[in-house]
Formats: sequence, C-alpha cells, structure tokens
Amino acid sequence: MVIGLGTGSTAHYAIEALIRRVHGGLRIRAIPTSERSAAQARAGGIPLSTFAEHRRLDLTIDGADEVELGTLNLIKGLGGALLREKIVASVSARLVIVADHAKLVDRLGTKTPVPVEVVPFGWETTADRLRRLGADPQSRRDAKGQLFCTDGGNRILDCRFRSISDPESLDRMIGQTVGVVETGLFIGMAQIALIADAGGVRSIRRGG
Repeated sequence: MVIGLGTGSTAHYAIEALIRRVHGGLRIRAIPTSERSAAQARAGGIPLSTFAEHRRLDLTIDGADEVELGTLNLIKGLGGALLREKIVASVSARLVIVADHAKLVDRLGTKTPVPVEVVPFGWETTADRLRRLGADPQSRRDAKGQLFCTDGGNRILDCRFRSISDPESLDRMIGQTVGVVETGLFIGMAQIALIADAGGVRSIRRGG
C-alpha cells in the first residue's frame, strides 16, 4: 500500500505505530505531509515515495483540530501543514482521522480558528480581504515571535468567524480570495474518524 502520513501531535503517534508495524514486516511506502513527518518516518525505517511515482494513495492517516459530527467535515492546519495535508488527502482513496473526543464539535469553528495559508507578498492585504468575509484574521507567529513560515514558504492567518453555518460555501469564498493558497476547511474528505475517549476508541463514519 501507499500511505499518506499526516502531521501533528496525534499523527505523530500514528506514525510511531506504523514504524512498529514496518519493523514487524508490514510492507508500505509513504508520502508525508510535512518535513517533520518525513524525518520521523525516515528515522523509523518507513520507505518514502513521491507523487512522481504514485499519483494515487490507498490510505491517509491524519489528525484534525475539529471534527464535525455527522458530516466529518474538518478544520485542520494548527500544525502548519494544511496545504500538503489537503493535497495528500485529495488523492487518497480513504482519509482516516485519528483524534481525541475533545476535537468533536456540533459545528465547525466552535473551538478553533480556520487556518488559511497565504502567500507572503501582500499578506496584509489578503487579511483585509478576509475581514470583508467576516473573519478576524490573526497572523501566526513562531516560538521566537516571527511570522510563521510553512514548509512551502507561505504564511498562515488563523481566522475566527462568528458562525460557520455553511462550511462548503465559506471554503469556496476563502479559496477564491486573492492571495490565498489554501484553507484549513476539509469538506467531505474524511470517511472515518477514530475517536479516543475514556472508554477506548470508537469508529465514526461519515453520515453514520
């Protein structure tokens, strides 16, 4: 199988589990969604591949910052890899989300902002355009207080909205905004969410 490897704290544990399976004989190749995940997988002995070799992936395992009950629509990108995560998810036969129960919400935007990846040039004007869509965009900073830079060399604006009643339309409007590279709204992409709580792990299917 060819597997997409997600990014973030929960995806880190999933990659560690895959490393143990590979050491036990599991035969896979993987395409990571960030340099961080690539380094972890490489150090653990997971063979890496590229889209030059594989245009389609059998499965991607990733985390999420919010998971909407029923639809399994997602907010992703607090780990800073939303563009690569969406590219990988878009060519995967299955996207499986692993998360803890605190990530479940009835409506997207309840707990976290929507990360929006934007080009560095004129990002301030992009932020102005997002405000006109009803967002309160905040430029993400790193631990040193500098503007956060993605693996692709872009910036991230964390955008809070008063209410996200139609995430599909919002995703489309943000995506059409000049200066925007990609949004952290993952609409209709996940088929299964594996949610951990005090009682163990339960599987939630889209629409079920």
